[in-house]
Amino acid sequence: MNILVKSGEATTVTTDLLVCLCFEKEKTWSKAIDPVDKKLGGQLSDVRESGEFSGKANQTTLIHINGKLSAKRLLLVGLGTRETLTLEHMRQAMGTAVKQARKVNAKGMACVMPDVPKTIGHLDTVAQAMVEGVILGDYRFTEYRTDQSEDKKILQSCTLLAPTSASQTTINAAAKRGQILGEATCFVRDMSNHPANIMKPSRVVAEAKTIAKESKIRLKVLDRQHMKKLGMGGVLGVAQGSIEPPHFIILEYSGGPKTQRPVVLVGKTVTFDSGGISLKPSENMEQMKADMTGGAEVLAAIRGVSRLKLPMNVTGLLPVTENMPGGRATKPGDILTMLSGKTVEVQNTDAEGRLILADGLAYASRLKPACVIDVATLTGACAVALGQFAIGMLGNDDALKAAVQRAGMDSGERVWEMPLWDEYFEQLKSDVADMRNIGGRGGGMITAALFLSKFVGDHPWVHLDIASTDWSTSERPCIPKGPSGTGTRLLLQYLINRASGS
Repeated sequence: MNILVKSGEATTVTTDLLVCLCFEKEKTWSKAIDPVDKKLGGQLSDVRESGEFSGKANQTTLIHINGKLSAKRLLLVGLGTRETLTLEHMRQAMGTAVKQARKVNAKGMACVMPDVPKTIGHLDTVAQAMVEGVILGDYRFTEYRTDQSEDKKILQSCTLLAPTSASQTTINAAAKRGQILGEATCFVRDMSNHPANIMKPSRVVAEAKTIAKESKIRLKVLDRQHMKKLGMGGVLGVAQGSIEPPHFIILEYSGGPKTQRPVVLVGKTVTFDSGGISLKPSENMEQMKADMTGGAEVLAAIRGVSRLKLPMNVTGLLPVTENMPGGRATKPGDILTMLSGKTVEVQNTDAEGRLILADGLAYASRLKPACVIDVATLTGACAVALGQFAIGMLGNDDALKAAVQRAGMDSGERVWEMPLWDEYFEQLKSDVADMRNIGGRGGGMITAALFLSKFVGDHPWVHLDIASTDWSTSERPCIPKGPSGTGTRLLLQYLINRASGS
């Protein structure tokens, strides 16, 4: 989609759909919308006074203008009350507007930037959120459908109407940033939507090679033989049951000084998780094509920092494999020797994500990182604990956790901290190895993170369990049914904040 920023009166803009974002419980229109109402002879006021439109969050009313404005149609979209407004409300309002634009087959839409409280953010922050909402709300995945009739309803452009010509440059830069973040999430959704017979480990490598063509990115891929030499028993153990060879992807973005230690991102990349010998129930198993969402988000983050030209060094690590049953598959009771040298008794082959992440985290420690963040669809326990509106966060450094939490609030992809107390390790003790890979039913999200912590090293580390948020069972304004890509913008916003020193 083409994102544009222009200054000028809403009454004179030529577009298929003019979008006006409005607050609830306000008796007057904003300075930008009031001239529109007057040009329409008070039509907007009539709609509001009749109760047809009150301004509740995501409420919409379509108005046919009949040639009274340069725009063909006008759409009122509610933001809720001014007191309860958040950036996420802005995203959702724009996602709602995009869906309405497609319904009327609009090719372009223009949006009046609302006058929001300064506590929400400056114009640039608001513009970024608005564009993110447009990109996220417009997302569809139709690659495997033979009926392409719905694909003809394409919104080709979205224009933000800057309040002044002086603010146009600032808003334009923010809009580009919002577009990069929104497109990063859509990239993850695409990868997660592809079926596992297409999105094999080799396809993930191909995607990494494409990303490596971006500015200041270097790629290295370790094959099975190289992993054997290094001693990556976790990745190799999980991969044993699959005919698809595993890979370990290393993507390095060098935007900062050579002496600057990198931020390292590690993503769980299981392209299909059958559970292995500890086979999953058949119900909803098709969703396990998205068990590589963490790795996809790391790929998207590396591409994003390159396109944002952030002055920092970031490395992405992806242990990539399938988890399948077979004659060579790891069996319950087998013992694996990990890259760190620690031994793990595999009591459940469906707790495979922590095994490959353990090797990824151990490799990360060799890079002398400034900090490490891993992201993974790790535990069903996370979804049980937090539902679908919060990412589980655990870690060993208060400053890093606070920074990630702030990025979550900024991006609308919120995190909730859970305890990482050593007492939980009692549940992971093994009779025959250093530890086992499951800790029983109680505190499953915590014991999984505690397992990972034993492979981290001394640097700051945060673990993000996105199993609660990676898949949506229903469509929402900015989230489609199916893979959500939630966590992508969180990572990128954290990196943006870190690069700016905020």
